[in-house]
Amino acid sequence: MSHYIVVGAGSAGSVVTRRLLDAGHRVTLLEAGGSDVNPAIQDIGRLGELWHSKDDWAYYTTPQEGAAGRRLHWPRGRVLGGSHSLNASIWVRGAHGDYDRWEREGAEGWSWAEVAPVFKRIERTEVGDDELRGRDGLLDVSVDGYAHNPVFESMHEAAVAAGVPANPDYNGERIEGVGWEQLTVRDGERFSSYRAYVEPVLGDERLELRTGVWVTSLLIEGGRVIGVEAEVGGGVERLMADEVILSAGALDSPRILLLSGVGPREHLEELGIEVRHELPGVGENLHDHVLAPVIAQTTARDLPERQVNEPVSQMHHFTTFREGSDVPDTQPIYFSVPMVSETQEPGPNMFTLHAGLVRPTSRGTFRLASADPHDRALLDPQTLSTDEDIESLVASVKECREIVRQAPLAEEWGAVEVYPGEDVQTDEEIAEYARQNCVTYHHQVGTCRMGADELAVVDPRTLEVHGLPGVRVIDASVMPSVTSGNTNAPSVMIGERGAEFILRDAEARRG
Repeated sequence: MSHYIVVGAGSAGSVVTRRLLDAGHRVTLLEAGGSDVNPAIQDIGRLGELWHSKDDWAYYTTPQEGAAGRRLHWPRGRVLGGSHSLNASIWVRGAHGDYDRWEREGAEGWSWAEVAPVFKRIERTEVGDDELRGRDGLLDVSVDGYAHNPVFESMHEAAVAAGVPANPDYNGERIEGVGWEQLTVRDGERFSSYRAYVEPVLGDERLELRTGVWVTSLLIEGGRVIGVEAEVGGGVERLMADEVILSAGALDSPRILLLSGVGPREHLEELGIEVRHELPGVGENLHDHVLAPVIAQTTARDLPERQVNEPVSQMHHFTTFREGSDVPDTQPIYFSVPMVSETQEPGPNMFTLHAGLVRPTSRGTFRLASADPHDRALLDPQTLSTDEDIESLVASVKECREIVRQAPLAEEWGAVEVYPGEDVQTDEEIAEYARQNCVTYHHQVGTCRMGADELAVVDPRTLEVHGLPGVRVIDASVMPSVTSGNTNAPSVMIGERGAEFILRDAEARRG
């Protein structure tokens, strides 16, 4: 049996670890963060407390011209579970057309027909049709497993009144419409992929789980990766394995490759890093979903106080505005609290309909600031840099405002718009408002994309780094383009498929 190092105990890395263990292999799972014992992790409604905490890498973009020159905070999990321990736990497979597009973009073998059975195998859910949804997987996915706030029922009714179709299962045949969010929860608490896949096998003697281990580079010998170098407790360790799996996410897998001398020659030489393997696509194709808040205040009724383990987001919808698109370009997400930007003031009885762009055409880059691993990377997604993106986000803001005006909110709750406010009316004014107040949707992808062209980083048939044996990238960074929805579910799916590839190749080597 082989020995594997998996870097990152997040959405994908946890899955890879479990599947390798199940097949009898030895795994060393390395996590830079610590244990997921923070009570705010398990109570999804407290996710805002995790931002800028010890469990958050608290990354920032470079100043974004398309976001009024602001640097956007990108929370990322520095803890067991990775960003699945920080996010809203929303399970969205994505539109079927997302994956067919992947295949058209060069990701051979990743069409909807090929990934749909993997999603079904992952899930344990009461939602939807038996033919489409999983009933006995390792990861709980539920709409009944968390406390519902009645204001969301009114939001649902208002969305339908505004012309958004009801959809009880957006993970079924079609994604468009409004419905209750399907969350990865168990007994009312967050149920991350780490808790689902790794925690039950912590007693397995073939698993070595180490926290507080920050991988800085790959060890390359004879043109092959043989291990990793990591900072541990103030010192440096070298760890060897038959194969290394990078599951550090879209903002750290490219960091490790670049610091190892794997990436664009010009960028590496500029920083004085020895080029060990030229691969021009590393760090290219960085992109993210974007939100812009529509915030209202109730005047006829107080919003209910949040219960323990009650999520502050419980509903969303998908709408296609972009002409010719076969998948939604917007996904507004609803909150029972004011999700204010840094320019806005929260107040009592405020709720949010966050307009959401989920089919961005803007593309940017991940670059190192220096050869020093401690220097924060330069994250430049080129937020809202295309006309298509700002047009979609403006359309989404307008739709959210229309929902607030419907009777189930305006009359039953006395909802009155606070932001953008009555002085923001024209498309140009809405666009400027969106640029000044937009925030991340927490779905960065694409920096080690799979494909066969000269800018592809990994082989879609194996997820091995092109031309560099001994290392694979298995996480959201391999997505050619972001899916039309939250990216946690696709990341778990990528973990399952990546594990399949590893085990298939291991079996072939054994003959």
